[in-house]
Amino acid sequence: MSVCLVAGTKAVVVATSLFTLSWTHSVEKVRWEEDWRLTPAGLIVEEARVKGSGAGMDPPEGAAFSNGWWRYRPTLAPIEELRLGVSGATGQGWRLCADGRCLELEDTFPAAESIAVARCTGE
Repeated sequence: MSVCLVAGTKAVVVATSLFTLSWTHSVEKVRWEEDWRLTPAGLIVEEARVKGSGAGMDPPEGAAFSNGWWRYRPTLAPIEELRLGVSGATGQGWRLCADGRCLELEDTFPAAESIAVARCTGE
């Protein structure tokens, strides 16, 4: 399976079923990371990590603090598509890493207002 990143008429294929999505919170300037798995049922977030708390980003009940991160397992149903808003307010945008390689999504899709992350169709 592959993950497709789409913004407007441009698409990028990432040949992986596991990836980490990271970004910096626009108000608190704190780093977030989420580990995602692509399955036949859709995208599943397996773990989330945040370097701090505040401004609507408090770690949920059951989160554990380890090596400078609050870590937790979100209990969300699989989703077909993850839509990432692009505001330019964070200074550092969305970053998707898989198999030791990373894409800075705002560099990959300059001028995009949103980026869709989903399973590539036809697979």
